[in-house]
Amino acid sequence: MADYILSCCSTADLSAEHFARRDIRYICFHFELDGVSYPDDLGQSISFAEFYRRMAAGSTTKTSQVNVSEYVAYFEPFLKDGHDVLHLTLSSGISGTVNSARMAAEELREKYPDRKLYIVDSLAASSGYGLLMDKLADKRDEGLSLEELRDWAEAHKLEAQHWFFSTDLTFYVKGGRISKASGWFGTALKICPLLNVSFEGKLIPRHKLRGKQAVIRATVDKMVQLAANGTDYSGKCFISNSACAEDARAVADLVEKTFPHLDGPVQIYSIGTTIGAHTGPGTVALFFWGQKRMD
Repeated sequence: MADYILSCCSTADLSAEHFARRDIRYICFHFELDGVSYPDDLGQSISFAEFYRRMAAGSTTKTSQVNVSEYVAYFEPFLKDGHDVLHLTLSSGISGTVNSARMAAEELREKYPDRKLYIVDSLAASSGYGLLMDKLADKRDEGLSLEELRDWAEAHKLEAQHWFFSTDLTFYVKGGRISKASGWFGTALKICPLLNVSFEGKLIPRHKLRGKQAVIRATVDKMVQLAANGTDYSGKCFISNSACAEDARAVADLVEKTFPHLDGPVQIYSIGTTIGAHTGPGTVALFFWGQKRMD
C-alpha cells in the first residue's frame, strides 16, 4: 500500500462509498440554495433529488470554490502525520480553485520542508474527473511512486473524454452558455446541445441535435469515434446525470450494447451540486478513456 495520500475535490462526482473503497480523499466545495449554505458533500447534507427538485421549482443557487485557508486546514493533518500528498483539482477551465490549492501548498511547504505536496490541474469535471481519479487509484495500487503517479496524471489526463447533453436549456441560458434566443428556439424545436470538455478544461458546445433519441445516439457515436480501440474498448465507463436517471440508463444500455468488452457495467452517478447548480436538471454526461483531447 502506498504511503502517500491521493486526493481530489468533491466535484469529481463519485459516491462517498466509491471514494472510501478506492482510498481517495476529497475536500468539499460549497453551494447555497435559497441563501442557505451547504457543503458539496456528495448528497449527504441535502439529497440530489431534493436539490434538483428545488432548482426546477425556481430556487436560487450559488457556488463557491475551496479557498486557501480551507486547503491549508485540509492538507496539514496529512503532512503533520508524515504523509505526502498528490491532489488533483477541478479543471482550471471551470474554476480557479487550482490557484488556491497551489497557494496553500506553497505555504505548507515552508512549514513542512520534508514533506511533498503536489497539485495537478485535472482539466476534468464531474465523473470524468472521477474516472481519472479511479484510474490513478489503480496506478497507485500497482505500485507507482508519488512522482510517477503525478507524472502519469499529467501525461494522460487529457485522454479522459467528456461528452454532455441536456434536454433542459433553462440553466444553460441563465449561465450564459446559450443565448436567450437560442434557448427559446431550442426549447421550441426540442434541440438538445451536445457539449464536451476541451483540452483547456472548458465546457464547449459542439453540436445541436433535434430530439432526445438523436442526442443519445450521437453521444454514444462519439464514444465509438474516440474511445481507445473503438468498439473493442475495454476500459471503464462512467455516466453522471442531474435528476434524469432514465436518460442516463438509456445511454448506459446503448453503451453496453455497443461496447461488449467494457471493464464492468457502466457506473452511473449523480452530477453533484457544484456542477449541477450550473447545468440544472436534465443533463447526462458520458465519460471514457480515448483519444487525447486536442481542441
